[in-house]
Parts: sequence; C-alpha cells; structure tokens
Amino acid sequence: MAEPTPVPADGWAARARIGVVVPHADVGPESELQALAPRGVVIHGSRVHFGAMRAGGEMDRKIPHAPVRAFVEPPHVDTAVELLAAAPLDVIALGFTSSAYVLGAAGEKDLFDRLSGHTRGLPITGTTRAAVAGFAALGARRVAIVNPPWFDDELSDLGADYFGEHGFEVVQHGPCGLPSNQKLITPEALTDWVRTTVAKAEPDAVLVAGNGIRAVGVIDALERDCGFAVLTANQVLLWHALHLAGATDVLPEITTYGRLFAVAPN
Repeated sequence: MAEPTPVPADGWAARARIGVVVPHADVGPESELQALAPRGVVIHGSRVHFGAMRAGGEMDRKIPHAPVRAFVEPPHVDTAVELLAAAPLDVIALGFTSSAYVLGAAGEKDLFDRLSGHTRGLPITGTTRAAVAGFAALGARRVAIVNPPWFDDELSDLGADYFGEHGFEVVQHGPCGLPSNQKLITPEALTDWVRTTVAKAEPDAVLVAGNGIRAVGVIDALERDCGFAVLTANQVLLWHALHLAGATDVLPEITTYGRLFAVAPN
C-alpha cells in the first residue's frame, strides 16, 4: 500500500498566536516580530491610526507629542484590542513605545488596566512594560536608552524619567544620530552608532527603543563586541509575550537574537 501523501503546511497549526496592535502605516513591528518568531509562532496585527504618520509610512523629522498621546486614548486602541481578543489568540501586545514616555509609569499602568477590560482574559503587554521586565530579568541596573531619530529631546527625557521611575539608573539616553527616516536606517549604521556613542557609558544593558526602527539585526554583534545586554523594542516585546502566553518551549529555538531569550521574567 502506498504511503499517504503528506499534507503541506497550511498555516493553521500554531504553537502560539500573538496579536499585536501597531500604528496604521508602520510595517516594522510585524516584520521584526515575524522574523524573530520560531516556526509555529504566528503574529496577527491590528492597526490604529497614528496621526504622526502618513500614507507610505512617511513621518515628520520629529514626531509631535499630541498624536503619541492620542494613539492610546479611547476608543480606537480599545476597539483594536477587543477585536484582536475575539480571535483565538494566546496573548496581546501593544507595539508602540512613545506613549509610555508621555504617560509615565502611573499613566501606563492605568492604560493597561483599562485595556485589560477588553482582552477577554488574555494577557496583554507593551514595549516599555516588557523592557522593564527584561532589564530586571537580566539583572541590569545601569541602562542606556537609544531612541529613534524621530523622537525629540523632550520625548527622550520623558523616556529616561519613565525608566527612572521603575528604579533603573539611566546612564545615557537620546535620539540616535541617524537619518530620521525608517527606510534609511540600516543595521550596520545603527551598530556603529551604538558602539561608538553608547558603549563608553558602560551600561549593563541597552534598549533600542521604538518599534518602528530597524533594530533586531544589531543585537548579536553588539552583545559580542561591547559586552552589555542588548534589548530592542520588538525583541523584548516578543520575549515577554511568549512568556505570558506560556509558550516557553519555543524559546530555546531563538539563538541569534540576544541573551535575553535565555532568561525568564522575575
């Protein structure tokens, strides 16, 4: 009797399904999350209008703060979360960094308390919440924050305040000195900038913040060359989401995106 013909993969089998809320014109979070994800971990996106982005992903050289705050105000982000939670997912993630800077630690807690009411009981995390957990899991106290070039100095200062509120010593922070255009940032340029500008501050760990900056390709080289742990917005978001989803069996398969995947949240 002939062997049965194998059924080709059709995308229905999944080891974990992660829903992510992203700005309407940004492909960066989904692109990096799917690149990081092991086989069988599937990313499902939901989009919310972000007033600082235009069609084609174009932005101002420095994004204004009002649209950053508006992104996380009801009702649109609440609706996006509720619609994602209606699907058979395991966890929901907010792929947006700057809102936490503007809200501060207490305001971010209020945001997630509100959004949790729309998740159908699914766990929910966000970039900065995940970064705080990542720094703690790595035992990092002295941290550097590399922000996208489209963050202005005031927004960067608010980010430093946010991590300071969580008990970390921010030894360096600021917008990176690269072109303020998503399409012009390369892993090579970002690696060089961090190596020459941030390493001298001798942090325990660095966060390359901003889910829209091309960053996951710098992690291994910087950890190898500089010695500190490297977190990026989408890397740490995936790490935290997988732990919240209970999908820890897939973590050993992520071997080229930093030491973070070898530790667990405290």
